[in-house]
This record gives sequence, C-alpha cells and structure tokens, in this order.
Amino acid sequence: MKNIVLEKFAEVYGDCQGAEVFFAPGRVNLIGEHTDYNGGHVFPCALTIGTYGVARKRADRKLRFYSMNFEKLGVIESSLDDLIPGAAAGWTNYPKGVMWAFEERGMKLPCGMDLLLNGTIPNGSGLSSSASVEVLTGAILREFFGFDVSNQDLALIGQYAENNFNKVNCGIMDQFAIAMGKKNHAIFLDTSDLSFEYAPIALEGAKIVIACSNKKRGLGDSKYNERRSECETALAQLQKEVDIKSLGDLDEEAFQKYQTAITSDVCRRRARHAVYENQRTIRAVAALKDGDIAEFGRLMNASHVSLRDDYEVTGVELDTLVEEAWKIDGVIGSRMTGAGFGGCTVSIVRDEAIDRFIQRVGEAYRDEIGYGADFYVVEIGDGPRVLS
Repeated sequence: MKNIVLEKFAEVYGDCQGAEVFFAPGRVNLIGEHTDYNGGHVFPCALTIGTYGVARKRADRKLRFYSMNFEKLGVIESSLDDLIPGAAAGWTNYPKGVMWAFEERGMKLPCGMDLLLNGTIPNGSGLSSSASVEVLTGAILREFFGFDVSNQDLALIGQYAENNFNKVNCGIMDQFAIAMGKKNHAIFLDTSDLSFEYAPIALEGAKIVIACSNKKRGLGDSKYNERRSECETALAQLQKEVDIKSLGDLDEEAFQKYQTAITSDVCRRRARHAVYENQRTIRAVAALKDGDIAEFGRLMNASHVSLRDDYEVTGVELDTLVEEAWKIDGVIGSRMTGAGFGGCTVSIVRDEAIDRFIQRVGEAYRDEIGYGADFYVVEIGDGPRVLS
C-alpha cells in the first residue's frame, strides 16, 4: 500500500519528493456501546485496516487535500487561514479540525501541506474512519513540526476537534482506541478518568468477523446527539436523588432503586442501557481474563438486545445481520458496533464456521434488505505510525 499511495501522490501533486507516508488504524468496539460519554467502560481494539496518508510540507500556508476514496472531488484547496469551525467542507473538515485544534492549544502550524489519504475502512461503516483521519493528521503534525504530544494527547485533540470543529458530541472511545492501539490486545478503558489496561485477545480457534450493512450513516446527521441529550436529562434528574457524576457511577441495583427519579420513560430506558451496558462490559472483560469466551459471547448478545430495545439505535439492517448470525452454530456472540443507525456488526465466529457464517448471513441479509453486506475477517493491530 505504501508504494500505491506514493505513486498516487506523485500523480496528483507532480512528484513525491519530500513526502512521508503515515498510517492510523480503524477500530471496532467489542462491547461497551454508548457508554463512553456516560462515564462508563468500553472495550475497543485497533484494526489492521485504517487510513494511509502521504503528506509533504509546503513553503506557504496553502492546504491541498486529495482522497483516493473520493477521487471525483479532485484536489480540494484551502489555507491555514481558513480553518472555520462548523463550515460545510465535507471530509476535509476532519484533518482541518485537527489542525485547528493544535493551534487552539498554542501549537501554531508554521506552514501548510499537501495531503493525500487512502482509507481501507469502508466509508460510513461505523469503524471510525473519521477518528482514524483525525489521529492520522495529529501524527503527521507531530512528526513534521516536532510537537511534544503523546498518543493519548492525539486522542484528546481528535475528540476536541470532532466536538468543537465538526460539532459532533462524540465521546473519547474512537480516538483513544485508534491512538493507543496495541497488536492482539483490546483496551479496557474507564472513560470517566481515562485509566485503562490492555487485555490480550486470545480467541483460540475463533476470529473476529465484521459485517458491514452498507447502510451509510454519518454521526452528525444521526440521532447520536439526541441520545446523548436524553442521557444528560436522565443524569440531571438522578443527581437530585443520589450523589453521582455520571451514569457510569451506578450499578444495576442502584439504578433500580433510583430510576423513578427519571420522569420520562424514554430517558429512563436510555439511562438503563448506559448503566447495564457498563456493567456488562466489566463482566465481559473479567470473563475474557478467565478464558470464558462463551460468557463473553452471551454478554455481546445481551448488549445488542439492549441497544435495540432500550437505546433504539439498531434498525432493521443491523438487527437482520445479528439475528441471522445468532442462528448459526459456531457463532459465539454477535452485536452491532459503533453509533448505530447503520454501520457494522461484530461477531466472534469459530474458524470452521466462518465460511458458512458469511454465506448464510449474506444471503439472508440480501433477501431481507435488498442489497448485499460486506464481510471482513479482521486482525487487531497497533496505533498510528510513520511507515519508514
């Protein structure tokens, strides 16, 4: 891939002299959905698919962007003097937002750059292509201009850019999983204080399989911000009865005791998901440490039911993929992953069942939905890096 993106850079920008190649992964969340902005735990991992970037410093303040995923758009020109939060600038708002966020933190960019991107993450799949671009951009700026920022800083800057430049009220999970990725490990992250531990993923005789629904979805135009607002309403009402900082501070028993403080049935169900999903995630990681992959799978399944019934973010596409997966012998667990309303499911499938899984789920999905899903048997990879 390195040679492919360098050749394309030379074709687009005339030559590739002085250009460097970078990579940032995508991510999948194994369990712990819509808990990251509710002060709960998440359990994501970085993938070996992601975003490749070729960048070269310029002598002026001009910015030139090109994406091999959106070739019809051609080269998009801008400037460091034209970084305007909330502007309708399509995909370039993700790298621009990070440049803006660096400058907001006092790290002034001395010059512009030519940038070419090629993502191997399916666009709109919910595997965090936007966060991958954000972390990639941060890694480029750090390398080019010598900024003293850690990988964890790159995650926080990426989230800040998403919240304040792109106006999407996302939590920290996506950027953190991508920036802090470690091969063959998932990250057990407490989003309330960013304490985390790496947990080895030893799926003896099984693989992680991602099914992409091919229903395109954007965080900003989904009901993501609405769900977050509903949880904030529930939290504010609970705080009148119990001393908590976030929904993640409650366990199931405490939620049952105080839930009547939430006056709206809808907000109560949203909060119940956030509380119960957090506890499921804690139990799932414990099960994995004990080698109980079957229990991990059961908790994945329960996560999907909660996301479907209490949080209402699945939809017919994701429900079809998951419910068909549950019918197949050899599927240990299956659930939607990401924000929902489209995107992907993640399943743990025994090796001998993978071909059967892809065939049967794919056929049933096409029959029900009218178009095909795409399947990826994925591996867990490292975080952002320069490809020397």
